[in-house]
Amino acid sequence: MIVGWNLFAWFAVAAMVLSVVAAVAAWGDKRRVALACAVLGVVALATFVALFWTTLGRPPLRTMGETRLWYSLCLLVAGAFTYWRWRYRWILSFSTMLASVFMIINIARPEIHDQTLMPALQSGWFVPHVAVYMFSYALLGCATLMAIYGAFRKDRDLTQAIDRLMYGGVAFFTIGMLTGALWAKQAWGAYWSWDAKEAWAAATWALYLLAIHMRGRGRGFVAVVVVAFLALQMCWYGVNYLPSAEQSVHTYNQN
Repeated sequence: MIVGWNLFAWFAVAAMVLSVVAAVAAWGDKRRVALACAVLGVVALATFVALFWTTLGRPPLRTMGETRLWYSLCLLVAGAFTYWRWRYRWILSFSTMLASVFMIINIARPEIHDQTLMPALQSGWFVPHVAVYMFSYALLGCATLMAIYGAFRKDRDLTQAIDRLMYGGVAFFTIGMLTGALWAKQAWGAYWSWDAKEAWAAATWALYLLAIHMRGRGRGFVAVVVVAFLALQMCWYGVNYLPSAEQSVHTYNQN
C-alpha cells in the first residue's frame, strides 16, 4: 500500500478524534474508555508512520515535517503513559492538544522535499538518534508542564511523577547525544564539532542536570526547568534560524 502525505489527513484526523475522546472520557472519570481511545489514537498515527516508512523506503525523519510527525506520536504515547501510570488527566489533554497542533501544521504544510536520504543520513545511527531524541522531547515537555503546575500545588505524587519523567527524559536525551556522536563520527569523521546544534544540545543537557540537582527547591527549580525547555526548543528547530546554521554539519548537504 502506497501511503504519502496526501493520505496523512485521514490518519491524523482519526488520531486526533480518538485522542480528544480519550481526554474527554478521562475528565468524565471513564478510565477504560479513555485508555482504549488513547491507545487507538497512538495506533492510528503509528500506522501512518509505519506505512509511510515502507512507502519511502527510508525512515521518515529527514524533514522538519517528518520530525513533527514523530514528535506528535511521541506526545500521544507520553500522554497515554502518564495517564495510565499516574492518572493525570490534564497531561493527557495537554499532549492531545499539542500533538494535534503539530498534526494540523503537517496537514497544512508537510514540507515535502527530495525523498532520498542524503549521504550523512544513511548511517545506521541516524534512526535511533532522532527517534530517541523525539521521545525525550515529549517526556521533558510533559515534565516541564507538570513542574509549572507543581509550583502552585504541593502534591507528593506530582513530585514523584515529575522526577520520573525528568529522569526518563534526561536519560533518553543522553542516549540521543551518545548515538548522535557515533553518527557524527561515521558521517563526518568526528564525534563532536561544537556546531550550533551540538552546542545547544550540550547546554540543554547541562541545564536539565542542574534542574535534577535543584529538585524540590520550589520556584527556582521551576525556573531552571522552563529555561532548559526553551533551550530544548532552540536545540530542535531554533538553531535552524541562526546565521551559524549555514555552516552547520546538520544542514545535511548532498555533497
